Amino acid sequence: QVQLVESGGGLVQAGGSLSLSCATSGTIIVLANMGWYRQTPGKQRELVGTITYDGKTNYADSVKGRFTISRDIRKNTLYLQMNSLKPEDTAVYYCTTRKLSRDYWGQGTQVTVSS
Repeated sequence: QVQLVESGGGLVQAGGSLSLSCATSGTIIVLANMGWYRQTPGKQRELVGTITYDGKTNYADSVKGRFTISRDIRKNTLYLQMNSLKPEDTAVYYCTTRKLSRDYWGQGTQVTVSS
């Protein structure tokens, strides 16, 4: 069983920054690829970015250069640093991973960017 718990969401003005955390259970953070997704009402969940088990990152074009994924292996925690936020970044953000062909998701954390 894998547990993922996001935190750090909130309300921020356009141009501001927020840092999200995803606390993971066990050592999944170094054994599997992980990702951040986001979802707004009525839309499909969309990929924000991923980090491989060995630390390589990849980002959606919409956030490239503004968002950064990192991890603290000692704390089993994944991070999403979001800078230069835009109103269109408003969404519920989820972290996810896959283990033994099963996808795991956190409960999500709301990010609201005001204009």
